[in-house]
Amino acid sequence: MAVVAELGHLQGQVVLGRQAISRRKWPNVGGDSQLLSIVGQPSSTAYAPAATDWYANLLWIERRKCLVVTHAGTLFSVFVPDVQAANLRPIGRLVVPLLQAELVGDGLLPDALGALRAKEVVLARTADRSVLGSMNDMALMIESSVWADGGLRTCNVTELNRHLRRHISGARGYKPPIELARGWNQRAD
Repeated sequence: MAVVAELGHLQGQVVLGRQAISRRKWPNVGGDSQLLSIVGQPSSTAYAPAATDWYANLLWIERRKCLVVTHAGTLFSVFVPDVQAANLRPIGRLVVPLLQAELVGDGLLPDALGALRAKEVVLARTADRSVLGSMNDMALMIESSVWADGGLRTCNVTELNRHLRRHISGARGYKPPIELARGWNQRAD
């Protein structure tokens, strides 16, 4: 069974767990005590939820830490298995290159969902509970896919990430995240 720990909220462009990164400024990432003991303490600054935020959740599958990062506006997600605690400090150093690589891998520009800067990621408290609810659903999907594939060692992470981004969610109008991400720059701000 996967254990979901809310990481935090990042304002603006990237929200990880309870983390958010903002276009206007890069907010902080916050979260539950298990993740915060690994990543650090959240900022005391309060941030309003934004569609440009990214959220991250820490999952434990087969006694290994795994990370799920999700864009608030599109639910575009990336699953990262077997992360080391040292790689989560600072969290932006791990997450930003992974997000950019996954965006490019899906035929999008690295900044298709907003400019991402690893040094500007900070911890913040969760602001959008609907994203976290969707991430809990994703955690169950990830867990069942990993077990169906025979575990983390034999799981096809590329295919799992592809599936996450093509899964329809009621939270975003029953459209797949990849479709929403492709139309992100055409949206009205």
